[in-house]
Amino acid sequence: MQTGFPVLVGLSRKSMIGAMLGRPLEQRAAASAALALIAVQKGAAVVRVHDVAETIDALSVAAWVAQAARGPDG
Repeated sequence: MQTGFPVLVGLSRKSMIGAMLGRPLEQRAAASAALALIAVQKGAAVVRVHDVAETIDALSVAAWVAQAARGPDG
């Protein structure tokens, strides 16, 4: 659905991650970063996170891989 508005997603450390993985709150950083990456790939303009450095790393690696896949002229 297109709304014409930027989408903000806040999935960081949510209880659904605990339900999916059986992880306590303090062990959800990797899954939170994965969900943030998926949200951005699906069009989210803003992601609200607790683990900023880890999320930036995940998004940066994905961007680097995407750029490398396009080649030097892409």
